[in-house]
Amino acid sequence: MIKKTTVISDTKRILGQLPTIKADVPSFIYIAMGNARCQKADLYVSNGDHVNCCQVIGMRHGAFFDQPIHATVSGTFVGFEKHYHRSGKLVDFIKIENDGLDTLDSSVKSRSEEEIEALSKEDVTNILKDCASVGLGGSSFPSYIKLQTNETINTILINGVECEPYITSDHRLMLEEPEAIIDGIRILMRAFSCHDARICVKSKYADLRGVYTELLKRYEGEGISLCPVGNYYPQGWELEMIKSALGISIPPGELPSKHGIIDFNVSTVYGIHQNVRMNKPVIERDISISGDGVCFPSNFKVRVGTPIKTLIEKCGGYKNPDIPKTFILGGPMMGASLPSDDCIITKTVTSVIVLNHSSYEEEPCIRCGSCVLSCPADLLPVDIMNAVKAVDKERIKALNPLKCVECGLCTYSCTSKIQVTDYVRRAKIFARLP
Repeated sequence: MIKKTTVISDTKRILGQLPTIKADVPSFIYIAMGNARCQKADLYVSNGDHVNCCQVIGMRHGAFFDQPIHATVSGTFVGFEKHYHRSGKLVDFIKIENDGLDTLDSSVKSRSEEEIEALSKEDVTNILKDCASVGLGGSSFPSYIKLQTNETINTILINGVECEPYITSDHRLMLEEPEAIIDGIRILMRAFSCHDARICVKSKYADLRGVYTELLKRYEGEGISLCPVGNYYPQGWELEMIKSALGISIPPGELPSKHGIIDFNVSTVYGIHQNVRMNKPVIERDISISGDGVCFPSNFKVRVGTPIKTLIEKCGGYKNPDIPKTFILGGPMMGASLPSDDCIITKTVTSVIVLNHSSYEEEPCIRCGSCVLSCPADLLPVDIMNAVKAVDKERIKALNPLKCVECGLCTYSCTSKIQVTDYVRRAKIFARLP
């Protein structure tokens, strides 16, 4: 475990030093009709229609909200294709032939500083709703809903922890776009009438501490500060970050806003800067392509809708192409495993991990307790697993698996190589049954 962890840590450290490459926009772009939170959608264009970049071309429908679908290039709608989504499912994607012009929709317009300062909380909420702003750390939760809270917000936390192995896209964004990130923070502070915003980063990242310590001198007195937190996983988990940054323990299932706290991922804040400053939805995404299965791990700024295959080519292709690959969209601990590289970058994709496949066999549980000791939610994963195997619904509910954040540490620490997290996911399904 020590050797494996060291190799992964070195990979992340080296990747974090590489500048972001702006990837070419491909000839065809693919936009998902639905997503994990919105299963249904209406399309507003027909085959052969010309669309502008950032134009609303459809509407997704969730359980309690609707979400506009934006074109991320200008060009021609030419139908649908099925590809793998970040959820790991094969879904319909809108196919747009890129005309290479990036003609912007008339809705995209710059706002002056005076206009931005005059925006009310309701104004900002509506802008984020129209721009389909969502949590870009992977949650995809609509940002505008967070702004609709009636609670008094005393502290805004910006999550720049990025604690999963292999991923450095947020790290590079923070180094390369610090002014835009600060602008997004100031917009949120005005909206919430909040005077305390803390940028949470791992304390070991001297480069980030140096950049933001110096930059924040320009905003002295505005209440924005750098907040170094722990160097462990899952420090980026919302409740763990709040505890480290503020010393407040929030019970699972309880909203941080009840305690006067609200948090946003750093990429989300960068997107909010674009939404409010230019009335522009997120059409580009910073991602990491990493793992021992590609020749040259890299950081990219890519157009939303780009096929992963084109990015792997830019990484020099596959390393050891004769060895089968494991594809993970998102982090290796919490991401979705894919059966192939036939997948599309959506705006909530943080990374693509390509690993040389290695096979193993599960062994019987030896009751070592590693999964229990590693669980940040203080659950009993091995007991949950056994209850699932026995289909004991009452026992499953009593073990409260809904507290699980699916961090994957129980599986990672298991000495018998059991996919414990998968059993807990199944337990959560049972726990939701009447």
